[in-house]
Amino acid sequence: MKLRYTYSLPLFGLLACQSATETPKEESLPSYELIQPSSELNVSDLSIPGELQPFYSVDLYAKVTGFVQRILVDVGSEVKQGQLLALLEAPEMKAQINAAEAKLHAQEAVYAASSATLRRLEETSKIPGTIAPLELELAKAKQQADLAQLEAAKAAYREVSQMQSYLEIRAPFSGSVTARNIAPGAYVGPNGHGPLLTLVQDQKLRLVVHVPETYAGAISSDSPIHFTIHSLPGKEFQGTVSRNAQTLDQKFRSQRIEIDVPNENKKLLPGMVAQVKIPLQGAQTGYSIPKTAVLTSTTGVFVIKKDGNEARWVPIKTGLSTDSTVLITGEIQPQDRLVKYATEEVRDGQVLIEKK
Repeated sequence: MKLRYTYSLPLFGLLACQSATETPKEESLPSYELIQPSSELNVSDLSIPGELQPFYSVDLYAKVTGFVQRILVDVGSEVKQGQLLALLEAPEMKAQINAAEAKLHAQEAVYAASSATLRRLEETSKIPGTIAPLELELAKAKQQADLAQLEAAKAAYREVSQMQSYLEIRAPFSGSVTARNIAPGAYVGPNGHGPLLTLVQDQKLRLVVHVPETYAGAISSDSPIHFTIHSLPGKEFQGTVSRNAQTLDQKFRSQRIEIDVPNENKKLLPGMVAQVKIPLQGAQTGYSIPKTAVLTSTTGVFVIKKDGNEARWVPIKTGLSTDSTVLITGEIQPQDRLVKYATEEVRDGQVLIEKK
């Protein structure tokens, strides 16, 4: 008698073998929210930080070597243009002036004598045969040489006198003293000594803003610019673009613009940080999409477009932007449907399912 044995596979094994040969159904693939690009860009103002700087700022140095005799101002002093700020003394300079003055008087006497001699010879030469022509020529040459020496003495005296005027430190413009680095009796001079005083013009300020390259072409010099100061909440100030660098900073790829800000009441201080709103002119064209739809990878900047049932990475260039939207250009049409939240997980060429 022969026995028969039958073998049967478990049910779950059969199901596993069958599922391994089937393609995944669309219900098992992730879906993505799609949007359409807009032809309107909702960018009216660019908000960017800026810094208030003094309209003029200068460090005042001693041009001549000497000692500080008097200081007439201190930190915070308001001064007028031409006002005396400090007075120096240099005892050796007085001796130099006296020597130059004495040399000038001596040379004046020498020139006066040679001029008188020449006049007498010229009068005598009117009588024929009394004065040799060579003697007359020598007298004229002597007078010219003495005149040249006199002019040199005058120049030397003016130079020493001018150096004496450098003992007075005066304000080159009206403003406020912000630093004082000297005291009476201090030894100062042009070699190896720091500034005596620092003077700034704070009745008029410069608001300096560095505009990124993306927005450089959309800045208008005629539009009013509004800005606020962090330390003065609730107050808004206004100005216009006064100067434009007309070039980009090679390191930061930005354009420097300056706005003149009147400050007669001195509520604004140099160094304050401002939040500047700059109106943008619609100089750029393209389509507006959410910033989340822009994919930045190591190979470039893309959007992910639904092409039939597949995802396709489309290279783009970005332009003006707001906090949530950005202007793009590329092979994009208004009817295209783009992935709203683009990530590298959405591979180029994969099946793309729209979220219902």
